[in-house]
Amino acid sequence: MPATPQIVTFGCRLNSYESEVMRNHAVAAGLQDAIIINTCSVTAEAERQARQTIRRLRREQPTAKIIVTGCAAQIAPDSFTAMPEIDHVIGNDVKLQAETFQRLHQQPGHVVNDIQAVRETAAHLVTSFEGKWRGFIQVQNGCDHRCTFCIIPYGRGPSRSVPIGVIAEQVRSLVAAGYNEVVFTGVDLTSYGADLPGQPSLGQMTRRVLAQVPELRWLRLSSLDPVEIDADLWRLIAEEPRLLPHLHLSVQAGDDLILKRMKRRHLRQDVIDVCARARDLRPDIVFGADFITGFPTETEAMFQNTLDLVTDCGLTWLHVFPYSARHETPAAKMPQVSGEVRKQRAAHLRALGEQAVIRHLDSLVGSVSDVLVEQRGVGRTPSFAEVRIAETLPVGQIVPVHISARDGQRLIAQS
Repeated sequence: MPATPQIVTFGCRLNSYESEVMRNHAVAAGLQDAIIINTCSVTAEAERQARQTIRRLRREQPTAKIIVTGCAAQIAPDSFTAMPEIDHVIGNDVKLQAETFQRLHQQPGHVVNDIQAVRETAAHLVTSFEGKWRGFIQVQNGCDHRCTFCIIPYGRGPSRSVPIGVIAEQVRSLVAAGYNEVVFTGVDLTSYGADLPGQPSLGQMTRRVLAQVPELRWLRLSSLDPVEIDADLWRLIAEEPRLLPHLHLSVQAGDDLILKRMKRRHLRQDVIDVCARARDLRPDIVFGADFITGFPTETEAMFQNTLDLVTDCGLTWLHVFPYSARHETPAAKMPQVSGEVRKQRAAHLRALGEQAVIRHLDSLVGSVSDVLVEQRGVGRTPSFAEVRIAETLPVGQIVPVHISARDGQRLIAQS
């Protein structure tokens, strides 16, 4: 196999997609020996890990060309430029442009533009994802909201959407390349279309793409705002079997006062209502959710409301983060909860999530389920449960299996 750049990706699925775009651009530019670090700024810990990784890679590979990009590099370019280990710092918009990588041959340097001035999300055709058989497509980027804890809008810029026809062509290309599952990703996915002519909603776009690409087997959506699920998307949840019964919700907290202080667009009851409606339309649906523990001013009683919400909604796949103060955000100026309490609450919430996963997995034992074979011996169900399967099953294919047992946080199955 031809050499490819080493890519180190931190953070979200959108970063994973963009890393593949950069891999292709770097190969085309003859930068196969480069190391690309795609950073995340959602927490201070993510930035710390990125810097630690950069220093380690420079020690291990002293002659490699190190290119750093991503949200942390976009927000604080000077701090990365000052690191002697780094050859290039490039911003979140230029990292997706082929000419950026062509220019890196001629001159070392740093290219970080004003992300707030970016108004388009260009189409990037990615037809393979190294080591993965789930294809990702960026349908939206940026965010127009200003949650008090979040610095990501300053790294991603305003909300902007990819036209429907372009998305359909990308899906068609992935299917032709052998991908049976596609995931739509974005920073604020449910804001899709507000900047496009006619302002199509996320549901309208999804419905039209599925109609244009009937050969696509499975479609999965990344994180959704609970109160911005539009009428078309509700109909798809109820009627479209190719839209997988797995919704990941950006919840963040289960206490109304904390949600208001976060400047979220939903309240506790909204999440309960969304889960109840979706489960009524699709009884087999399974929910994931993002949560922040120890947000400023959060009391034990407020945290208990979050714990109770997990149970009240029957949430399963929890992404839990202790609150991380970003000095540029309003929440950083609020009365802070101690770091130790944040971590303790995160551990408590994660433990509750692990119990929910076990309950879900146990409910599948004895059933027959389709599974996407992601790699030899491992697959995923439509609800995103991990399954250990016979290695002889074809990688990349969707096959029916009989689920015979649970082993910790994964299932055991036979074909």
